Amino acid sequence: MTSQGQNSGFRSDDNGQSSFRGKLLTIDSKLGNQDVEGLKFLCRDCVSHKNLEKSSSASDIFDHLLEEELLSEEDPFFLAELLYIIKQKSLLRYLNQSKEQVESLLPTRGRVSLFRNLLYELSESIGSENLKDMIFLLRELIPKIQMTSLSFLAYLEKQGLIDEDNLRLLEDLCRRVVPNLMRKIEKYKREKASQVVSQRPPIDREPESLHHRGEEPFSRSDFEQLLEALPALPEANVYRMDRKHRGHCVVVNNHQFTSMSDRPGTDKDAEHLRHVFEWLGFSVHVYDNVTKGHLDKVLQEYKCHPGHSDGDCFVFCVLTHGKFGAVYSSDGTLVPIQEITSHFTAQQCPGLAHKPKLFFIQACQGEEIQRSVIVEADAVNPERVSPSLKDSIPDEADFLLGLATVPGYVSFRHVEKGSWYIQSLCNHLKSLVPRNEDILSILTAVNNDVSQQADRQGTKKQMPQPAFTLRKKLVFPVPQEKL
Repeated sequence: MTSQGQNSGFRSDDNGQSSFRGKLLTIDSKLGNQDVEGLKFLCRDCVSHKNLEKSSSASDIFDHLLEEELLSEEDPFFLAELLYIIKQKSLLRYLNQSKEQVESLLPTRGRVSLFRNLLYELSESIGSENLKDMIFLLRELIPKIQMTSLSFLAYLEKQGLIDEDNLRLLEDLCRRVVPNLMRKIEKYKREKASQVVSQRPPIDREPESLHHRGEEPFSRSDFEQLLEALPALPEANVYRMDRKHRGHCVVVNNHQFTSMSDRPGTDKDAEHLRHVFEWLGFSVHVYDNVTKGHLDKVLQEYKCHPGHSDGDCFVFCVLTHGKFGAVYSSDGTLVPIQEITSHFTAQQCPGLAHKPKLFFIQACQGEEIQRSVIVEADAVNPERVSPSLKDSIPDEADFLLGLATVPGYVSFRHVEKGSWYIQSLCNHLKSLVPRNEDILSILTAVNNDVSQQADRQGTKKQMPQPAFTLRKKLVFPVPQEKL
């Protein structure tokens, strides 16, 4: 059965002349349902899960790739890579590509991760009887629905049962049901280890030569046998921080409001955040005086950002008025923090799956009460009963929410120097990252620092509060440059 792109509105030019979209439509017509399932799976790190679920044809997927600027007439290589992986090499001619060209460019231009390639290869080798046996072994974890081998593996990934650093469950299934697939998994581990090693700086040291002892060096087969004989290494307990770039840091900085008082000092916070997170290797994007409509656009942009797939981490900071559990846009709309964080779940933002997502909120109470000449209240309404802070983060792994204050209490902002919380956070990142401290240890030090501060009269106190579902330690690599 062919893909149903002809009904999707994805048309070639009316004049019938050859066009890039016309070529894509031709490719669509030559792909079957199984091919479309493969394309959807291979694009999980680049296109939102929601958009992929709605895609019923290859042309639907092509539309999303075009929108995300992952595909263009000038650069169709990503689609060529996908066609190569799903073994539709004959269709490469419509992109003016050959099998040999794609193979030569894959090492430097390939976007599909080793992990996703592995799962796709495994799915091709898991027959229907093998699949039944695997589902039987995991019956308590697997819903009773019709599954293909690819949807089965996708479900394990979605539930967090497997990821690029944790293949224990998959290895156990393959050993029991399809032992010959272990060779593919071992190959993946070697390639992944080689990929990590190749990204490390060279060590200025000469290796000891075996020839000095009159011995022959290991052959490749000897080395592979040695690897197989070694016990399995324990799963890493630290998040990866060695991808192509550190990630994106978004700062929403609301200074002026349509119906609330200004927040003097917030620009100092935004400037300090930019300075520190750029030092840590992030691409920092500051948005000033953000309305609700603009906030929605920013959230949508970074939910679908193609750069997440090559990044280590994501940071989102909000500096504004607010009540606990919600923040105000510059035009006075109260936005639940949960509405912000929910854009970056694994389902909504596949490129950030299994990666740490950090949210730092400096929120004030809306109707500020100036306690002294240079200190203002900048927190939640102390008279209201607030929901649990945990309600503001999604019920899944890899999130951290740092809030400037505990429920029911105010936080403070110096009108010239910035807020106690953000300034302390930045200062402790600068001092403790070089000591290889993890983020939770850093936030503990921030709590201690802020709790000891007071206003001019010594009567106003503040205690920040983090909530998190991190699975591992988050340790930022020490920047080579000093601040």
